[in-house]
Order: sequence, then C-alpha cells, then structure tokens
Amino acid sequence: MDDDILNMLKRLRAIADTGLLYAKDDYDIERYEEIRELNTRLMGKYTGHEKKNLVKMFPAVTDYPTAKVDVRGLVLSPDRGILLVRERADGKWSLPGGWADIGFTPSETIIKEFEEETGLDVRPVRLLGVMDKKMHPHPPQPFYVYKMVFYCETLSGTLQKGFDVLDVGYFSINALPELSEDRILKSQIEMLYRKVISEDKVPYFD
Repeated sequence: MDDDILNMLKRLRAIADTGLLYAKDDYDIERYEEIRELNTRLMGKYTGHEKKNLVKMFPAVTDYPTAKVDVRGLVLSPDRGILLVRERADGKWSLPGGWADIGFTPSETIIKEFEEETGLDVRPVRLLGVMDKKMHPHPPQPFYVYKMVFYCETLSGTLQKGFDVLDVGYFSINALPELSEDRILKSQIEMLYRKVISEDKVPYFD
C-alpha cells in the first residue's frame, strides 16, 4: 500500500472538513460535502474499511481538524528490561500508553495510562521523542497521528495487568515479542532505548 496516497487522502479529508467548517455559500458547501463523500469512498476502497465504519471514525467536525496525539512511556527494569503491555485490540505488544486525554497534560496522561495498564506509579523524567507516523513504516491507518514517548521511572506499585490489556511484562531489547506495529515499531523502541542508555537528552522529532 502506497503511504503517499494514504497521506494525500488524509489531507484531502482535512481540506473538505475545513471547507465545510468555514464555507457560507450553499454552492461551496455542496462541493465540500461531495469531496468528503468521494474521500470516504476512496478511503474505503484503499484501506478495506467499510463506509459505515469510516463515517463513525470521521464525524462532522466542529473545529479546525488537527492530528491525533498518542502518548506512550518507556520504563526499564534494573536489568534494563523494557516494560511492554499486550494490547487487547490485536494481541500484540506495545509500550504502555494511548490517546491523549482532554483535560490532562501529556505527563498526566502517561501517569494515568501506566496506573491503569500496569499497576505502577511512574514519574515522567523527560521527553524522548515526538514522531509523525507518516515518517515511519507503520501499517496504514485512517487517522493522522503524532506520537509522544516519555522516559519514565517507577516510583511504586506492583506490576499487574489492567482491565484493558491482556498481559504485561519486561523484555530484553534483544528478545522483543511480536509488536503491535500500529502503535510502536521495533526500530522506534531500539532508538528510544539507545537514547536512555546513552543518556542522550536531546528529544527525537519527526
């Protein structure tokens, strides 16, 4: 699947949504609605998603459309094992985290996600990177996503899986399990891990 085509479809959707948000002329509104309808049909043919599901994913906008934000955290055990959670959505593994929550700062979001998914109370130490999924070989996804990853230290708590994950555990950087590549890639974990081990304080971006 050509990522450039998918990114153009996402951009076209954003243009149609923005046009509908600000258009006043009935003719312009009709044209933008037609563009959005054609975009939904093209997105369905290209990604395999049913039209009704795409309509649910992309409700009518009430504000300027922006990228979605995924917030995740990297925690290491004393022997440098990487803490991962097994996602219910696909049965594969990822760094703890999820969509940014309205009303929570990025650090508050990651603290909440760790408590819910792993039972641990953590402290975000520093931002490791901000990644645009377009710039990394993730599987195709309808949404346009930025990913923020923090290095976190464990303060307290007992490791236990939360209700929204299947399992939780530490893994060696050299023996990572099958990853949920919609959420995190092996190359990204390796890059972030090297930053922590080498004490590289400069965040990665893009």
